Formats: sequence, structure tokens, C-alpha cells
Amino acid sequence: MKFQTISTQPFSDQKPGTSGLRKRVKVFQHPHYLENFVQSIFDTLEIPANATLTLGGDGRYYNRVAIQTIIKIAAANGFAKVMVGQGGILSTPAASHVIRKYQTFGGIILSASHNPGGPDNDFGIKYNTTNGGPAPEKITEAIFAKSKTIAQYRLADIPDMDIDTLGTQKVNGFTVEVIDPVADYADLMESLFDFDAIRALFKTGFRMKFDAMHAVTGPYAKEVFLNRLGADASSVMNCEASEDFGGGHPDPNLTYAHDLVEIMYGDDAPDFGAASDGDGDRNMILGKHFFVTPSDSLALIAANARIVKGYSGGIAGVARSMPTSAAVDKVAQSLDIPCYETPTGWKFFGNLMDAGKVTLCGEESFGTGSSHVREKDGLWAVLLWLNILAIKRQSVEQIVMRHWLQFGRNVYSRHDYEDIPTDEANAVIQHLRDSMPGLVGKTFGQYKVATCDDFSYTDPIDGSVSTKQGLRVLFEDGSRIVYRLSGTGTEGATLRIYLEAFEPDSAKHGLDAQVLLQEMIQIALQLSQLKEKTGREKPTVIT
Repeated sequence: MKFQTISTQPFSDQKPGTSGLRKRVKVFQHPHYLENFVQSIFDTLEIPANATLTLGGDGRYYNRVAIQTIIKIAAANGFAKVMVGQGGILSTPAASHVIRKYQTFGGIILSASHNPGGPDNDFGIKYNTTNGGPAPEKITEAIFAKSKTIAQYRLADIPDMDIDTLGTQKVNGFTVEVIDPVADYADLMESLFDFDAIRALFKTGFRMKFDAMHAVTGPYAKEVFLNRLGADASSVMNCEASEDFGGGHPDPNLTYAHDLVEIMYGDDAPDFGAASDGDGDRNMILGKHFFVTPSDSLALIAANARIVKGYSGGIAGVARSMPTSAAVDKVAQSLDIPCYETPTGWKFFGNLMDAGKVTLCGEESFGTGSSHVREKDGLWAVLLWLNILAIKRQSVEQIVMRHWLQFGRNVYSRHDYEDIPTDEANAVIQHLRDSMPGLVGKTFGQYKVATCDDFSYTDPIDGSVSTKQGLRVLFEDGSRIVYRLSGTGTEGATLRIYLEAFEPDSAKHGLDAQVLLQEMIQIALQLSQLKEKTGREKPTVIT
């Protein structure tokens, strides 16, 4: 294999976050920027002989250009083969499945997840290891270290490859195989869920609406819901994927999935609604005039998993990110299985799943999944809900209300303040760190502070330690406020405030979370001095 060795200079900002490296497209288009990062990945790995790399992304702008570059760098660095999704497309959970099914030497996934796409918006790249999951911190730190000293990268002298035609292409002993991005994943879903029961549900007149938000799950939704489950064509919307996600923001929440929300809260609402995000790993669940929080969704899935074919033998354990509500903890206690609390980031679940400690995992940021892959999986969560509905033959609201009657309600909300100037966001966090020791024992309305901390986590499998994962104010009655800076944006900072209070009184279960949490919201603002330090009067997004 002939290749060029190209001299380069390192960039100072190529530190991968919990979801890889995310920047504006124009940053990735800077000469050598993408090449440096990809070469840094490969320089960090010990690539075995005859290794295969999985490659694909969510189809956003710059996806196709990046894929051609990565193929050439992979060839020059000793990979024998690259398996790429047709058109450069692979949802994140589908890519994880391909890595695991074909035992490839990991994969590169091109996505900025739920961030907007297009030439003026975001692009992202991350490496997933051989287990199909995001690279752990020891690998991402090594990649970053290499990116700070890199002096050259290698490009194979091969032409651009045809990534639109299924099949195999070979050049100078190097192979590119273009695979169907949907088939393997759809087969996996059919092995986990009772498609006969779901088909029978649709035949009763049951109606659903799935919003693909012009993102990667469009073709997956058509294959699974329409072709395999027999749902009416009106059951899906916005399934034509585009490089800028139809000009929208592909984040499945009550703010950005407003088209679906209007339908589900309209006069002729379907029985069930759901949406997924840019790369297909997140989900939002709705019933008629009813929103299911991701925290409650995880708890309900855990409580009902046994009635679903793929989990009929029971679940080994559950895990949730620290900011996610403790609703699933109560389910785990009732099932007498372990429940782990981890930092935010799916990679923290990977060790637990690989060790057989947990089967189900979830994050409050609309991510839910299981050990069938090593990523969160939006369509998987939607299908699991459909399977539960097909067996129980109750409405979404009835299922949730009965769950709260049994376990009590963890009233929960997240307030996002997006695109805050980084120095202002850091000032809020620093103020909280400075003031938290003096809060212990103080009373704010009906809430008395029991303890405060900055969450840290010791991995029970490999012993690695992650610190400064979120500031927690814990009250004596079990309620809590959590503050955390998110690393998913590319401009400024996103400050998230998580609010949780346990409500055992079933008479209050029908009240809106913002009403029940009103006092705690005011306490959160008072403690953080967010308005004073940022000038923000209200959150960008409330979920």
C-alpha cells in the first residue's frame, strides 16, 4: 500500500468529551484538523493484522467528505478492511451492533448527536472500542495527549471509494465493504421483541406517531414500523434524512420536537408518540396529552422488562447516571437487583455491562438502552414501550399512573440554560463550590440541607476514578438539586439544573412537575445566583 506522509502541526483543542470531539463544521474543515484527530486515534491503538474498522455516521453535513478521508487514513495505518454503512450512514446503536456482530476492531462514528447540522453548525467524531461502546477515559486521554504532539499523518494513495453501492471494492489489497445500514439492526430488534404481538396491537386500530426529525432513524423507522410491523404510513413523520435535519434541531424533547408534541396534545392525538435524535441513540416517549420523563421511562422499562421476549429471564441489574432520578432505584430494590449510579456518559455503563453486572441503563438526557449493544438506543426504547403496550393493553398514562401508585412518584425536571458565555457559567459553578460547605444544616422553606458534594465515581470493575461530575445539594427528605455543565455543545456552555422530589401522595400524582417543584426551582436559583451572574431570566429548555 503506497501512502503519503504529510507534515502537520498539532491543534490545542482536540480533547474528546464524553461523546467524542464536537466542533463547528468550519473547524473540521480547517486544513489537517480532521486528519490530525483520526491519526491521533490510530497512533493510540495497537492495530492487529487484518483488522477491520466500522465506519459511518448520522448523515449530517461533511459526513461524506470525512468518510473518504478516514478510509484513506485507515488504509495507510494498516487496516485491511473498512465496513461502511451505505451512503456513509449508520445510526450510533447500529454501528455498535455492527462492531459486535462482525467483531471489528472498533469503529469511528461521525455524529454530533442531537446538535444541529449544516455547513454553519456542528460535526463530531468518536472512536468506539471492540466491545461496541465509546472509548473509556484512558483511551480518550491518550488520544488527546497524542493530538498535542502529532507531527505527521498518513494518507493512502487510493481514489475516493463508492460508498453508495452495496458490495465489496478492493484496491492494492485493501477492502471497503458497503453494508446495508438497516438490515442487521432490524434483525436484532426482531430477536428481542414480540413483533407478532405488536402487529396485533396495530390491527386493533392502535395509532402511533414516530418523529425521526429528518435524522438518521428515518430509514430504520420505515423498515421496522412500516415493513416489519405493518403500521400505517401515517405512523411516521419527518423520515427523510437530510444533511441539516430539515433545518431543525434534532433533539427529542418537548421544545425541539414541537411538531410531534402538538400532535400528541391535539384533539385527535394518537395513542402513542415517540421521537429520536440526530444519530438515533435518544428517545422521547409520549402518550395522549402525556409526557413520560426519561427517568420514569427507565424505571417503567425495568419494572416491566420480564414481560418482553428478550428479557424474559430477568435482568441482572440496572444503572443510571447520577443526574437521573432515583425512580429506577426503587424498582431495583423491589426486584432485589443491584442499581449503580455513574457519571453522565454511556462509556461508564460499558464496564458494568461487559462484566454482566447490569442489563438496563439510562440517562435523564433521553438516553435508554440495554446490553444488546454498548450505546443508548432510541428505537430499541420505542419498541420496548410498544411491546409493553401490546401486552398490557393499557394507555401510556394508565401504565405510568399505576407505576406511581406502586412505587411513588419521583417528581423530576431538568432546566437547561444553553449558550451561556463560558466564564459566566464557570462563575456560577465556582460560586456554588465556594458556598456549599456553609449550606449544610440550613433550611429553605420546607427543605433542610443534609449534605452537599461534588459527585465522584470509582468504577467497580477497573477501579478508575472520575471526579467533579456534578454538584449536588441533598435534602433530608431525599429531594435534591444537581448542577452540572454539559459538554455536548460547541459554543459557550450549557448549565443544567436537575430538580427531584419524592411524592408518595397519589392525590398529587396528576399535577404538573413544574407546579410541584416550584419551591425547589426558586431555591436552585437562589443558591446558584444564576440570574445575577448570567442575566438569564428563564431556561432555554425545560424537560
